[in-house]
Amino acid sequence: MVWQVMSDDALSVTFAALADPTRRAILARLSRGEASVTELAEPFAVTMPAISKHLKVLERAGLITRSRSAQWRPCRLDARPLADVADWVQRYQEFWEGSFDRLDDHLRQIQEGSPDG
Repeated sequence: MVWQVMSDDALSVTFAALADPTRRAILARLSRGEASVTELAEPFAVTMPAISKHLKVLERAGLITRSRSAQWRPCRLDARPLADVADWVQRYQEFWEGSFDRLDDHLRQIQEGSPDG
């Protein structure tokens, strides 16, 4: 299997953005629809500059987009980078499923009293 170095770099940026629980909560909120920075900051006991820093990290990772509509700057979720995360996790899911299948076969052989088990 050939690993793609370029996408791994983007994947690292995405994982770094997802590493913080505040940023994950912001993404969860945006999954319900666009919101202003003020709306996104409401549930957190942090300063507006701290929320702005979190939003910049999410924006650099490509997980959110911001636009301008008069005085309102809505943020929107862009879930495309999460597809790369899902693909990466899928590789390991296949590994674990194969491991569990082999374990299941081994346990079945033991239960049946197979000489191989």
